[in-house]
Amino acid sequence: MSSQAQSARQLFFVYAPDKTEEGTFERRMSVRPGHLEVAKERTGQGLIRVAGGLMTPESIASPDAPKKLVGSTFIFQAESLEEVKRLVEEDVYFKSGVWDPEKLVILPFASATPIP
Repeated sequence: MSSQAQSARQLFFVYAPDKTEEGTFERRMSVRPGHLEVAKERTGQGLIRVAGGLMTPESIASPDAPKKLVGSTFIFQAESLEEVKRLVEEDVYFKSGVWDPEKLVILPFASATPIP
């Protein structure tokens, strides 16, 4: 994709918190390989510019602290909010009930700094 076509698309911020019910973390880890595979593919297509897991503050309290993932965040570059919503809803974390659809946030984003 040309950089001109890519820059014509809008940036979107996505906040996808995990559900808080018991078993969510285990479900997250069981489908994680598929989630990462699709994320890598979408990054290669220029749809995902930045993405990662959100951790609790306790996860970084010490070098050997257990990492507890509690959600995901993305910067998408897409044609429309509807396209981003569709991509999020196609994700295995959404389909398998890891992310909480009631708390999902997708908003247009204006970057004040360069995005890789």
